[in-house]
Amino acid sequence: MSYEPLYVAYLIYFNRDRDYFECHEVLEELWLKQDKDPLYKGLLQVAVGLYHFRNGNVTGGVKMLRSSIERLAPYPGDILGINLTKLRTEVSAYITALEHYQDQPFDYYDLTIEICDAELLRIVASTSLDISPNVPQRRGPQRGAKHELRQR
Repeated sequence: MSYEPLYVAYLIYFNRDRDYFECHEVLEELWLKQDKDPLYKGLLQVAVGLYHFRNGNVTGGVKMLRSSIERLAPYPGDILGINLTKLRTEVSAYITALEHYQDQPFDYYDLTIEICDAELLRIVASTSLDISPNVPQRRGPQRGAKHELRQR
């Protein structure tokens, strides 16, 4: 099976860098390119949900993670070379914990998307050599050069 380069980049940013903002950026581009495929939207929303909770937005985290589960529900457990069943289970557990966060707070923790396809694992490993981590990670949208020129 061949894998979209943007999907591979998403997995690298998700698993290696834990850069959920960049995950959103690259997978949104693929989602739009793929006519708003709900599978990509669901994966994108997992990253956005973790991004929100890591930044203290519990409500936003719950909302995005719930939406991701709804979008990912109809797909087989081993689609796109990943263990989607495991991811859905872990996201569901995260949602349950976040729903009780007020009474039982806990420290933020990352999730890892398990890659099951050996070819995808090889592609991710080799591509990761060409993708530098964003240091520091972006914590929100950044205004471009045009905005900077208007401010002068």
